[in-house]
Amino acid sequence: MTIPERKGINTPLSGHTLAGGTNMDNLKYAPPLKILPDCNVVKIGGQSFIDRGREALFPLVEEISELNKNKNKILIGTGGGTRARHAYSIAMDLDMPTGILAAIGQATAVQNARIVQMLFSQHGGILIDHDHFQELPLFFNVGCIPIMPGMPPYEYWEKPPEGGGVIPDNRTDAGVYLSAEYLGAKNCIYIKDEEGLYTDDPKKNPNAEFIPRISAQELIERDLADVIVERSVINYMLKAENATEIKIINGLVKGNLTKAINGEEVGTTIYVEK
Repeated sequence: MTIPERKGINTPLSGHTLAGGTNMDNLKYAPPLKILPDCNVVKIGGQSFIDRGREALFPLVEEISELNKNKNKILIGTGGGTRARHAYSIAMDLDMPTGILAAIGQATAVQNARIVQMLFSQHGGILIDHDHFQELPLFFNVGCIPIMPGMPPYEYWEKPPEGGGVIPDNRTDAGVYLSAEYLGAKNCIYIKDEEGLYTDDPKKNPNAEFIPRISAQELIERDLADVIVERSVINYMLKAENATEIKIINGLVKGNLTKAINGEEVGTTIYVEK
């Protein structure tokens, strides 16, 4: 019996270990597929918004529900808020590593996601976790408003922070941004309690100047003392294929989210220079 010669799989990656120092930039086949290009990924801040209670959330629920009725597909991610900060502080006092803090951050973001989902329950709000992410097309097609915890699913596998310490670099802002990048979303919008990005924290410095539009490259170069979104988001933007623009808006002003989704100038836009 003759054993047939084994044939290799002839692709540009065949000779690569994926762990070497070879430059693989020339191996790109095409721009990545946009999974849900008509989806709007919206982050509702924990400390800046959810912790304010009904005064902040109830009008926003009405606005998002109306947008949903008008066939706008909206995926909501929630922050952890003050509870996450409290839990981080206790974990640090107990000398817990970064992975434990990331898992704790996930738990507090889930709590807020459950609260927000209940507020949207009569409008089609549905709580999803990362295992149900692939079911988003189904949820949108039946008119649901999916709500997920914003924390990325790294948990115990979260890498140590680049700047030192143990607080994870990838928190809820990062998780929401990475979702928008993966989906090829139409918009990635952060709902805060400020008009957008300032040169400093306007709550502490009344002389802080508002920045309506800035590139991610310039924002990194300016190295501001206070940035309204996690710095990891800005760094990820430089590597992005899809989510090359994010918007930060004041959700306490009714109608701002509608304007942002419709492409109107509102809040701060951070973009990638091409």
